[in-house]
Amino acid sequence: MHFDDRLATVLRSRASGEAMARVQYRQLLDLLGTLPVEAEGPQIDAACDRLGELASAIPAAARAAMLREPGMRLRSPRLVAMLAGGEPTVAAATIAAARLGEEEWIDLAPALPPSARALIGQRRDVGPRAAALFARLGLSPPRLPAGETDEVLGEPARSDDIGAIVQRIEHFRKAREPHTFGEAADQPQGERGPDRPPARLRAFDFATDAEGCIVWSDPGMAPMALGLRLASHEMSAPASARATLALALRHRQLVRGLILELSGAPAIAGRWQIDAAPSFEPGTGGYTGHAGRMRRLTAPAVLPAAQQPESEADRMRQLLHELRTPVNAVQGFAEVIQQQLFGPAPHEYRALAASVAGDAARVLAGLEELERLARLESGRLALEAGGSDLAQVLTGAVSQLRAFTEPRGGGFALGLREGTGLPVDLASAESERLIWRLLATLAGAAAPGEVLQLRARARGAFVLVSLALPQSLAAQDDEQLWQALAVPGPKALSAGIFGAGFSLRLARAEAVAAGGELQRRDKRLRLTLPGLTRDDADHSHAQNNRSRS
Repeated sequence: MHFDDRLATVLRSRASGEAMARVQYRQLLDLLGTLPVEAEGPQIDAACDRLGELASAIPAAARAAMLREPGMRLRSPRLVAMLAGGEPTVAAATIAAARLGEEEWIDLAPALPPSARALIGQRRDVGPRAAALFARLGLSPPRLPAGETDEVLGEPARSDDIGAIVQRIEHFRKAREPHTFGEAADQPQGERGPDRPPARLRAFDFATDAEGCIVWSDPGMAPMALGLRLASHEMSAPASARATLALALRHRQLVRGLILELSGAPAIAGRWQIDAAPSFEPGTGGYTGHAGRMRRLTAPAVLPAAQQPESEADRMRQLLHELRTPVNAVQGFAEVIQQQLFGPAPHEYRALAASVAGDAARVLAGLEELERLARLESGRLALEAGGSDLAQVLTGAVSQLRAFTEPRGGGFALGLREGTGLPVDLASAESERLIWRLLATLAGAAAPGEVLQLRARARGAFVLVSLALPQSLAAQDDEQLWQALAVPGPKALSAGIFGAGFSLRLARAEAVAAGGELQRRDKRLRLTLPGLTRDDADHSHAQNNRSRS
């Protein structure tokens, strides 16, 4: 019943916006992934349906990243089957993260798509009977020469792109045939041996040791590639790259689209794009190196965004990525204790664990807002365009906040003519998030009995919203108003863990991304948003008539 209670709690709340959708999706993954095999019922069916609905609002890459998190517990065959039927990246992450028994793998494999079944065949922990079955079905990888298997494959669950591993295995098979390198070559097929590369190879696979030195590559490239150190500091080294690559290797991170310049024979000399994933020892978890692929840049190389000098926003996103992993781990272990998954725990410990899990959730929500602000201020996140009635959004937000403001004798005095429409060029979810952030922040900072004036009107091609600042914020100067400060402990109506200043700054970034602005005017805030074109003329004409009268 404890699982049922938690599922019911999650299902009762609706996810508004992508950030909340991600939080709820992660919660459902955790709850459904740890259910007993025999668990069933309408509540579980509803949770699976909700998971499918949320998936449509979250990019596949983000869902795959959640499944690869260290604390992910995926022991439900039903959930594995559901996720493995999705996008290739999600299916690969699902198969890698799944922790099923031998009988469960045998029962599950026939129900999966062919691509997912092939990924199961790459696992080494499915059990002897399952491995034998997969071998008869042609799902197991071909046996590689001794010493090469561990270097190339590592542990499938550690790779970011298992599809690339499958392709690599195919290269091994072809390496034993007369037409080893079928990819574009400049010399006739009949003049090449199985281990001789073409004059201008377009791509090759490789693996490094823990020091970043290539210790394995496609057989034809081995004489030229083995021994190359990808992150050498020596000026005369045959491989040269920016510090970004050295940093990624040192921190055991994924390498995506970085540029490496190699010197040497014509078959290997030139600019290459490198993509690689870290590999780890199955028994100890120790880092063993990177495995990946290099692709030749045939056109004049333009450095991708990953190679450009890092901006403050880039460094912020990198820091947030580093912070999420331990926070997710803390939350996961706290929930293990609170849910007694590994055995009984005293009530005092369970209460403390529940508190820790709640604090971790607040921290994760704060990190989401930090990342959103960084992406908005760097111009790397665009708000969803569309159409919404800001008058309805304002009315709805004020109505929802009454549950908090009325018992305190305060609230908002909304000055809006009945039946007035204020259409803006912003999707409903985006405008609701922006208005709620603004009003909730001001209501949380207001003193008991304080009533804040709120006005909205159309002016020309824009819609203007004027909000009175509560006295606690109006007394601050401009620098203090937008300043982020840590707020200790949760509150009944919280502006987030970084305080009202940060929330207002985030709202300002959202307004700018929408084509408007949020400015301070003495003791008021003025929000400007672009109106919808089809209604601009009517609003402008009406406003001009009111100004003349």
